[in-house]
Amino acid sequence: MTPRNAEVVVVGAGPVGLAVAVGLKLHGHDVVVIDKQAEGTNTSRACVIHPRTLEVLEPLGVTKQLVDRGLELEDFAIRAGDRKLIPVGFEDLPTAYPFVTMIPQPVTEQVLLDRLEELGGSVLRPYAATGLAQTPDGAEVTLDNGDVIHAQYVVAADGMHSTIRELAGLRMPGNTLELSLSLVDVRVASGLPTDEVALYFAAAGLLVVAPLPDGSFRLVAEVHDAPEHPDLAFAQHLVDDRGPRKSHPKVTEVVWGSRFRIHERVADKYRSGRVLLAGDAAHTHSPAGGQGMNLGLRDAVVLADALSAALAGDESGLDAYATNSRAEAVRVIGLAHRLTRLANVPRAIRPVRNAVLGLAGRLGKTQNGLAKQLAGFPER
Repeated sequence: MTPRNAEVVVVGAGPVGLAVAVGLKLHGHDVVVIDKQAEGTNTSRACVIHPRTLEVLEPLGVTKQLVDRGLELEDFAIRAGDRKLIPVGFEDLPTAYPFVTMIPQPVTEQVLLDRLEELGGSVLRPYAATGLAQTPDGAEVTLDNGDVIHAQYVVAADGMHSTIRELAGLRMPGNTLELSLSLVDVRVASGLPTDEVALYFAAAGLLVVAPLPDGSFRLVAEVHDAPEHPDLAFAQHLVDDRGPRKSHPKVTEVVWGSRFRIHERVADKYRSGRVLLAGDAAHTHSPAGGQGMNLGLRDAVVLADALSAALAGDESGLDAYATNSRAEAVRVIGLAHRLTRLANVPRAIRPVRNAVLGLAGRLGKTQNGLAKQLAGFPER
C-alpha cells in the first residue's frame, strides 16, 4: 500500500532524490520517495565526488562513509602520452577534504539509502509517476497503479527525461553535441596510473583514465560510432592509441561498458508552484571534469533545507534555490563545455593545443585555478 499523504513526495531514488529525502528526514518531515526501478542501479556513469560536495554532505551524516568506501586521490592531470601537460593537485586546497573521492554511483546510492532507512525512511518501488495536479496549497502525484499521493511539495529528481518536469510544464532546452562517448570499466595487469585521474589529450582523441576503489579503471573516450557493448579488444585499442606509452598497459577484463551522447541542457526555471527540480531533471552536461552528480548532490542539500523552511511557512528559500542553483549549473556546464571542446579540437591542431597547454601548465595560477574549479569552489 502506498501512503495517501506526505509533506513532500520525491520522484526518483538516485543519489539526488535520496539526498533530498535524507535532508528532509533530518528536519523531521514526512517524505515519500518513489522510483520506477525495481531496485537501485548496479552500473553508472558517475564515479567521483569532489571536495565541495563532501563538505555540503556533512550535515546529512554520510561524508565519512563515502570517504571510507571510496579511493582518495590528490592529483588530476591533463596528459599527452607520458608527458604531463597540466598537473592539478588538490592537496593544498583550503578544505578538510583536499582530494577527490573515487566511488561508483551505486555505492554512493547505497550509503544514502542506508542513512535514509536509519532515519526511518524508505523507497517505494517500482512505482512510476504518471500524473501531476497542483492546487494552491499542495500537489497530487498519480502513480501507475492508480494511487494518488497528496503532498505540499513535489521534488522532480527523476533524471534528464523527467516525467514530473514535463507534467509541470517546465522546459529544459539545450544542445546535443555531435560527440559519441564510450564508457568502459576495465581491469588491467599493470601500466595505468593508480594515483591520479588522467585526461589523455592524444592525437586520436580524448581518453579519461580513472582508478576505482576495487582496483578497476574507468575509461571514457570520444569515439566515432562508439559500440553499444565495448569488448576487450576495443578497450585495449583505446589504451594503446591514446594512453601512456612506456608502460604498455594490458587490459585483462571488461567489467562493464556503455555509450552515450553529450547533452548540454539546463531548465529555464527550477520551480513551478509546488514542484521543484533537482539533479539531472534540472541540468545535464558533458562528463568532463566529473561534475554532474556533484552538482546534483549540492542541489539536494540546499533544496532540503529550503523545503523545510517552506513547510514552516517561509518560501523565500525555494526561490533562492531556484535562482542560485540554476546559476551554479550554468557555471558548471560552461566548465564542462570548455573541457570537452578543448579535448576535441580538430585533429590537425591537436599538437599545437598540447604545446600551448604545456606552457600554460607550468604556471601555478593555471594549476590552482583549475583545481578550485574542479573542486567546486572557484571563488575560495
